[in-house]
Amino acid sequence: MDLPRTPSFDLDGRRALVTGGTSGIGLGCAVALAQAGAHVTLAARRADVLDACVSAIKAEGWAADAAVFDQSDTGAMPDLFSTPYDIVVNSAGLARHSAAVDTVPEDYDAVMDLNVRGAYFLSMHAARALMAAGKPGSIIHISSQMGHVGGIDRAVYCASKHAVEGMVKAMAVEWGKANIRINTVCPTFIRTPLTQSTFDNPERLAWIMDKIKLPRVGEVADIMGAVAFLASDASAMVTGTAMMIDGGWTAD
Repeated sequence: MDLPRTPSFDLDGRRALVTGGTSGIGLGCAVALAQAGAHVTLAARRADVLDACVSAIKAEGWAADAAVFDQSDTGAMPDLFSTPYDIVVNSAGLARHSAAVDTVPEDYDAVMDLNVRGAYFLSMHAARALMAAGKPGSIIHISSQMGHVGGIDRAVYCASKHAVEGMVKAMAVEWGKANIRINTVCPTFIRTPLTQSTFDNPERLAWIMDKIKLPRVGEVADIMGAVAFLASDASAMVTGTAMMIDGGWTAD
């Protein structure tokens, strides 16, 4: 009997870019890809933090380098993609929470500029470089469960992530014939230094635990396997979709 074989999760020989790769989910994504064999370029604004993260990854015996990069600066993107990346993970993002009736234009513009405009043109340049080289690729956006539901004091953030979900579907339709896949990962609340103040708020924590069906909040490690899967040949037939890592938040 000729048994089927599981596609490989191995990323040896592939170049990966992770934006927002120096902390929290972004750093977790970079580690997951490096551990699977990819050469990972971490991209963020602060050179000192980038260097520390790259050194830590290399100390594990994995391959990594750094690119100082501000994702809101779309003019810098052509240089970043002067050679194509097989895998691009966009983990750069911004949230400024307030009641919808209290939203100020400055906060709206800042969130949309990075979360939507930056994500759009990052995807465009990543795909354009792959097409020019005649290569397949996988583009992964760290979106949010808030791209599928609403949330208190999160109207602007929800709007930005709903936009990313629609953008990804349209791009998947356009780029599929070039064998360029694009998907989102949609986490629930993940415990990181940036979110710790939310977990320290008893009312917010009670709201979160009421919505999550599993008996805990999310951890960075919960995202890492999903990103490694979407980057690898194991997900070769997956594009234009959202992988919910939300503990069942959106199940009802």
